[in-house]
Amino acid sequence: MATTEQHALHIQNGASHGAADIPVENPATGQIVASVPDLDAAAVAELARKGREVQPRWEAFGFEARTQVLRRAQKWLMDNNQRVIDTIMSETGKTYEDAVFAEIGYAANAFGFWADNAPKYLADEKVRSSQLLVKGKKLIVRYRPLGLIGVIGPWNYPLTNSFGDCIPALAAGNSVILKPSEVTPLTSLLMAEGLRESGLPEGVFQVATGRGETGAALIEQVDMIMFTGSTRTGRKVAEAAARRLIPCSLELGGKDPMVVLADADVERAANTAVYYSMQNAGQTCISIERVYVEAPIYDDFVGKVTEKMKALRVGAPHGPGSVEVGAITFPPQLETIEAHVKDAVDKGARTLVGGHVKRDGGGRFYEPTLLVDVDHTMKIMTEETFGPTLPVMKVADAEEALRLANDSPYGLGASVFTRNTARGEDFARRMQSGAANVNDAMVNYTALELPMGGSKESGIGQRHGAGGIRKFCEPQSIVITPRLALKREVHTFPYKPRTTKLLSRFFKFMYGRGKGIDEPKS
Repeated sequence: MATTEQHALHIQNGASHGAADIPVENPATGQIVASVPDLDAAAVAELARKGREVQPRWEAFGFEARTQVLRRAQKWLMDNNQRVIDTIMSETGKTYEDAVFAEIGYAANAFGFWADNAPKYLADEKVRSSQLLVKGKKLIVRYRPLGLIGVIGPWNYPLTNSFGDCIPALAAGNSVILKPSEVTPLTSLLMAEGLRESGLPEGVFQVATGRGETGAALIEQVDMIMFTGSTRTGRKVAEAAARRLIPCSLELGGKDPMVVLADADVERAANTAVYYSMQNAGQTCISIERVYVEAPIYDDFVGKVTEKMKALRVGAPHGPGSVEVGAITFPPQLETIEAHVKDAVDKGARTLVGGHVKRDGGGRFYEPTLLVDVDHTMKIMTEETFGPTLPVMKVADAEEALRLANDSPYGLGASVFTRNTARGEDFARRMQSGAANVNDAMVNYTALELPMGGSKESGIGQRHGAGGIRKFCEPQSIVITPRLALKREVHTFPYKPRTTKLLSRFFKFMYGRGKGIDEPKS
């Protein structure tokens, strides 16, 4: 494991803070591996002052120079990947592979992606207008950085979902203050070190360690807030942002459904269901949280999932290939998982695999758990569990599956399995989610060209794609009238009856002909 496993560290953050520091626990071992400052509002305000002071200089770097910093950071990450992996594992308790594939792999790609695409997504846009009053004029939309961005990150992916949101914000020319979860702050502090070594000016990226009060103080200081977390907390963030009239982007809860139609490749569907429900111990916002299977293949599907899930190893990771399911990172989450499984069993569900807390060497784990005979009276089918559970429900047909899949206040991701891909695409288009996969799950998140965002109570705004960087900017419209323009526009003062009548006739000619309109049906 990392050096932080060997002795407790106290990590300073370069700012004043309260007397009480925050211990950081390795949930796979129960050891305290570090402590970090719990910054108060005054300390956050000082970070904001520094960030605002240096931001114009960072913006003035331009895309080419900022790209060089991102490229160097990408190389730093790969040169120091083992150190980063060890740090992630030490504060999350996730498996080696979860740290490599879902964290390092994402961030390394993201540095290069935003370095390549920021200049394209934020380039000035020349606009053509049908409005005659601007004919002959030059119309431009430009995207200028908002200034100081606040990012409040979750505990489940300290590199991907906390630090990862900072990369496009920095690429756009903003300064950023990242408030990571108090449960998993060490990765963010390590990445701050990496950015400094990559040539990022001091103060452009800062880390505000602390609890909820630190995050609340951050919202009061920034020009835009990016939040990932629960829907309940997201509402509070949105309210605080609305009071200050600053933009916010929210990725919130999910209860992602998977539908397996009767003509599906059952082996692939079973492999996908097990992996994408158990990966990162189920602690992923877009993990598979509930499955609906058409009756003709239900028994076959459940049999395959049972066999595969029983083979999973759970426990503290000891390097590559040691375990498939790691620790439950956040202590209260274990209580939620237990409560959801108990509620389901009390209401008639059966556990075919798992169903119990596992204490191993001081760590905090939950067994991979398969439940059947479930329905929508149970919390495990309707509320976000965020753990290594897989409830599977038998349905009569595709329409029942679709109705149940959409019967949720959440709409983050979804998937459907069928050998008929055209039918699958049609089904996916009817699923009420920000993303939908046919014969796959979650992979949409790896394609940074695709927008990633939730519908319904799963969030506001998008990650990735053009919208994933433009949200950190303010669009500015510019109209340039040529030097040889008329001395006076025809529609300006003084008003004259003849001119007004001519313009009125012209408007009627242009807009009153009903071009392309069919006669109304009787």
